[in-house]
Amino acid sequence: MASVSLLLALLVFFVIGTSLSNSSRKELRNKEKIALQMLERPVHYSNSINPSRVVQISWQPRVFLYKGFLSDKECEYLISLAYAEKEKSSGNGGTSLEMEDDILARIEERLSIWTFLPKENSKPLQVMQYGSEENDQTLYYFTNKTNLELSGPLMATVVLYLSDSTQGGQILFPESVPRSSSWSSCSNSNKTLQPVKGNAILFFSLHPSASPDKSSFHSRCPVLEGDMWSAIKYFYAKPISRGKVSAILDDDECTDQDDSCPAWAAKGECQRNPVFMIGSPDYYGTCRKSCNAC
Repeated sequence: MASVSLLLALLVFFVIGTSLSNSSRKELRNKEKIALQMLERPVHYSNSINPSRVVQISWQPRVFLYKGFLSDKECEYLISLAYAEKEKSSGNGGTSLEMEDDILARIEERLSIWTFLPKENSKPLQVMQYGSEENDQTLYYFTNKTNLELSGPLMATVVLYLSDSTQGGQILFPESVPRSSSWSSCSNSNKTLQPVKGNAILFFSLHPSASPDKSSFHSRCPVLEGDMWSAIKYFYAKPISRGKVSAILDDDECTDQDDSCPAWAAKGECQRNPVFMIGSPDYYGTCRKSCNAC
């Protein structure tokens, strides 16, 4: 009788053990299946902003650095889009990413969240590629385009670095306050603004009062080694058209944006600071009327 009871007990333990083992294996298989399904799903990028990654660089002009705004994959994706668009258009200079694309749309939405500026007031991202340049030249930023946007004053600019630059490529702010050699000379340029893949730099061309910020006048150092890829985002003071805009100005557009324009023009600022005073293909000049540019 005792042997029969022992046999029954062993049988019960075997059945329970087998059941638990099968249950564990089934649970493991379910977990593996879920994990595989997650790998097969498309990647969703977060639009959340991390304030701890944002560094205030300057107040005059207002300049901010966001470390790691883009992931490596996002940088490579934007470069791939630019290559594809360049092959279609066979154009030179910058490549405008004016298309419907989910990842591109998420990046642009994240830019609006960070800057607190509406996408409707911006132009499409412009991808730029710079090769090795002469060491002794200081270059004005973004001079490749041929169409002048009649969209009011430029409010802010975001530069997204899509690749690293070990030498050169830094932004300069020669009119910054207080004046500093690290902001105005490529030989002493601020290492904080060294192009780093994934980083974003935001600077404002207008004061909070909406008056033009003369200290935002900027240029860049030449790229001394390899190529530098960047994407540029322009935000304007009012909504703009996403199409090409004629460069022909009407008489109504011939105005000064600042009461100090006549005095600045009399001091020779039209010649010394033509981008700020007269304008460029990407910036509607602050003092076009006083500089007799229209």
